[in-house]
Order: sequence, then C-alpha cells, then structure tokens
Amino acid sequence: MAVNGTAHVRIARPSKDLAAAERFWIGGLGLDVLYRHEGDGTPGDHALLMAGWPDAAWHLELVHDPGQPVEPRPTAEDLLVVYVDGEVPADLLARLLEHGGTRVPAHNPYWDQWGVTIEDADGYRLVLSTRQWSNS
Repeated sequence: MAVNGTAHVRIARPSKDLAAAERFWIGGLGLDVLYRHEGDGTPGDHALLMAGWPDAAWHLELVHDPGQPVEPRPTAEDLLVVYVDGEVPADLLARLLEHGGTRVPAHNPYWDQWGVTIEDADGYRLVLSTRQWSNS
C-alpha cells in the first residue's frame, strides 16, 4: 500500500501521568479509549493509552515507562488543533478545565483570534479553533 491521504496517523507523546492525561483527553475533550496497556514495570514494558474518536484518521498514543521515564518537552508551538467550525462550546471548555486543563494565551496570536488554547498536565497544547478546515 502506498502512503497517501488515507493512511492513519498516530501522534505519540510521553506522559508523566497517564491518569491525568486520561482525565483531560477522555473526560475533558471526549476522546474514546481505543487501547490501554498497563505496563508491569519490566524494562521495555511501558504503560500506554491510545485515545481518539473511532471514526477519525488519527489517534494519540500517550506513553509512560516508569523504569525509564521520558520527560515531556512540548514547546508553545506543539499544538493539536481541532477545528470546531463555530464558537467553542462553553460546556466543552468548562469540562476541559475541570479535567485538568489550563487555559493559556497562544504563543501565536492567530490562535487567540481564531480559538482557545488549553494546556494539558504534560504541557501539550490543544487548540479548539472556531474555523473549519479541509485539505481539498
């Protein structure tokens, strides 16, 4: 199979605390748990959480290896942007904040003009954009 626009995308990130990550991404944003592995602590057997919407062509893989932890090192420009095509629902924003998110000003003012930026417990940023997007 050739790599093309129908290929599924996995965004893998280290996490300091998978329970906190799950609260934000599952409880807050509303992604589903697609797969979970509870690592047993032996070398190479790390815990992971795969989160996404079942019909999406992407998902997040959040990884924690207690034996050899990798510290998350996101920058202000490491963004996951979700286009909501309209106003950001107030209840969604409240839920994200209740589930461990912190509203932050965007590094790039474009995202403050066209959405809301929320940081998760690992420092990764989610932008809920009021715009719409299509690659076609």
